Amino acid sequence: MTAVSIDLNADLGEGFGRWRLTDDEELLSVVTSANVACGFHAGDAATMRRVCDLAAARGVRIGAQVSYRDLAGFGRRAMEVPSGELAAEVAYQIGALEVFARAAGSRVSYVKPHGALYNRVVHDPEQAAAVVEGVLLAGERLPVLGLPGSVLHAAAHRESLPVVPEAFADRGYTAQGTLVPRGGPGALVSDPGAVVERSLGMALSGAVTSVCGHPVSIPARSLCLHGDTPGAVSLARRVRARLEESGVRVEAFA
Repeated sequence: MTAVSIDLNADLGEGFGRWRLTDDEELLSVVTSANVACGFHAGDAATMRRVCDLAAARGVRIGAQVSYRDLAGFGRRAMEVPSGELAAEVAYQIGALEVFARAAGSRVSYVKPHGALYNRVVHDPEQAAAVVEGVLLAGERLPVLGLPGSVLHAAAHRESLPVVPEAFADRGYTAQGTLVPRGGPGALVSDPGAVVERSLGMALSGAVTSVCGHPVSIPARSLCLHGDTPGAVSLARRVRARLEESGVRVEAFA
């Protein structure tokens, strides 16, 4: 029997100047992929450099977490950005992170949208195509991390870009397999025990129970552990330990 494996990713570098939101060093001892903020929703040059250095030293894969230009709203506000502008800004963010990744002896290995952009490209073909254009413009055919069945993944497929489906153990799902919008009933799963068991279920069965009580297929290759929630490091360690003791290999996606 083929062993089950799963990648663990977390959003890192989400600070600015002297302000830090995530415990990057501790989370990098748990995860296998780091979604590094590229300055548009959080992050700055010094922070990007520091996180890339830490990730490279630990053998953690570096990913560009691209966003709408929205520092004040942490990238979680809906925005209308023309396609050409969005493509250029996605490429800009990837390129900025690539400088620090290469300086650390690593490279940018994938791209993941953040916040409002992540949710928008689940269903908006025009914005999804702009993100893919930005990835291509950056000069590397990088894998795109996102929601299974999203139009972003469809757009990436059309351009022969690799796609990596991901799941969120601490977020509620609709019966359609999309995330419940933040602020909606059941959007966040706050019980640590439930998050741990949902993580194991997603890894082993590729499924989760929606907020409506129906099983939903989530064929994920990567599991996101949010770094900006209280007790994030402790929870991440519990998730990894539960996976490994159940025979699940925790490793970066191929």
